[in-house]
Amino acid sequence: MNPANKQQSDEPVDSFADNGLDQLYNEADYWHVNVGESKIHARRMPGRFRRLKWMTACLYLIYFFGPYLRWGGRQAILIDIPNRKTYIFGLTFWPQDYWMLSLVLLILAIGLFFTTTIVGRAFCGYFCWQTVWVDIFTWIEEKLEGSPSARIALDAAPWSMRKTRIKALKHLIFLFLAALTGVTFTSYFIDVRELWTYYTALEGHAYIWSVPLIFMIGCYCGVALLREQLCFWLCPYARIQGVMIDPQTIMPTYDFKRGEQRARIGKGDDKSGDCIDCNLCVAVCPTGVDIRSGQQEGCITCGLCIDACDAVMEKVNRPTRLISYRSLFERHGEASNLWYKRGRVYVYSLIMLASLGGIVYGTTQMGGLSLTVIHERQPLFTRLSDGSIQNRYLLKMVNKEKKELLLTVAISGVDGAMLEKSERLIIPAGAVKSHTLFVKAPEDSLVAGNTPLRFTVTGQGFSADYKSVFVAPLE
Repeated sequence: MNPANKQQSDEPVDSFADNGLDQLYNEADYWHVNVGESKIHARRMPGRFRRLKWMTACLYLIYFFGPYLRWGGRQAILIDIPNRKTYIFGLTFWPQDYWMLSLVLLILAIGLFFTTTIVGRAFCGYFCWQTVWVDIFTWIEEKLEGSPSARIALDAAPWSMRKTRIKALKHLIFLFLAALTGVTFTSYFIDVRELWTYYTALEGHAYIWSVPLIFMIGCYCGVALLREQLCFWLCPYARIQGVMIDPQTIMPTYDFKRGEQRARIGKGDDKSGDCIDCNLCVAVCPTGVDIRSGQQEGCITCGLCIDACDAVMEKVNRPTRLISYRSLFERHGEASNLWYKRGRVYVYSLIMLASLGGIVYGTTQMGGLSLTVIHERQPLFTRLSDGSIQNRYLLKMVNKEKKELLLTVAISGVDGAMLEKSERLIIPAGAVKSHTLFVKAPEDSLVAGNTPLRFTVTGQGFSADYKSVFVAPLE
C-alpha cells in the first residue's frame, strides 16, 4: 500500500500504540518521504519557534561580518596558510598549537550528540547552515512569487514574460547570495581588504577566484535547487541521528489519543478528537512531514508545526499543545526522567568540559616563545680526545612576538655538562629559527645510557624550556 494512502486510512494511526513501545517501529509504514516528486512550498506562520529560528539564523551574521573586524592593525580572524599562522583577535596560533583545534572539533561533535540525545535534531532545525540558508532563500522566494499557492500556480503556469522576469530575478538574487557566501569564506584565508582590491582590479591568484566559484556552485545547487532533498539523501547526520535518540529524547510529537479521530469542524461526532484535519502542520513543515504519522526521518524538530497547531487550537477554542515537545515515554503515559538524569548526558558533558579545559590551558600557556629540542641520532654521541662525551642537538625556536628577541641558552641536569661555546641567539619577529648546539660532559660524571637534560632559553622577559636526554656509552 502507498504510504500516502495509509495516511488517509479510517483506522487511527496510533492503533498499535497500546501494544507497547516495541510496536512503535510500525510507524514507518505510515511515513511519506518526498523524494523530489513535488517541490515543497512551506507556509510561514508567526510563533515562538519561528522567532527562535530567526534568532538563531542571525548568528550567521557573525560569519559575514567576521572578516571585517580589525584587531591590532590586522584582520581579527584570519587563517594565514602561507605563513602558517592563525589570528583570532589577540591570539596567534602556530602549527604546534593546532592540537587545540582537535579539541574544538571534539567539542562540536560531542555537542551534536549531546543536543540530539536531549532534543533530537534541533541542530538541523535551528543551526544547520543548509536549513538556515534554505529558510532565507524561501523567504526571498515568497517576497517575489507570493504565497505557497501562488508559487505552485506560477510553477505550473506556461512560460511568459512575467514568469521569466520573476524567475530570473529570483535566481540572480540566489546566485548573488551564494557568491557572497563564497567570497566571505575565502576572506577568512586572505585579508578581506586585499581580497576586495584583487576583485575590483580583476587580478590576483587563481585560488581567490576558484574557491568562491566552487563555494558558490555548491551553495546554489544545495540550497536553491536541492533544498530538503540534500537533507534526506546526502546528509549523513539525517541517517545516523536515529541511533543517538532514545525513548527519553523530546521531539515534536502529535498526541494521538487526544487528536484522533480527526474530523472537520461541524462534521464530527462525540468520538471526534481535537484534530480538525486542517493540515496546517504539514503546510508549514520545511520538509513536508506529516507529524501526525509519528516520528520519522524527515522531521528536523524545528517546532514550526507546534506554532501552526497552537494557532488553530486557539481559534477553535480548544486546548493547545496537541502537538508539543514530548518524549516517547511521555507519549505513552509513562514517567520520563529529567534530561540531566541520564548517563550519556553525563559522559558527553564530562568530555566537553575536559576538552574545554584543555583549550583554556593551551591558550594560557602558549606564551610568546616556543622551544623544541631534537637530539641528533647520527651519531648518538662522540668521544672526544680529552675523554669527555659529546652530544649534538638541534634547537628549533619560534618567536611569536612582534619584536626581535635576543636569547641565551642554558643547560641543567647533568653534572659538569657545558655548551661547547656560549651563544646569544637572535630570533626575528614572528620567525622560526633552527640552531645546532654541542654539549659535552666528563664521562665519569655520567651514568650509562640516557641522562635527563634540560634546555632553557631566556631573554627580554621571555623564557622556554625543553626536556631532552644526554646519551652516554653503555660500558
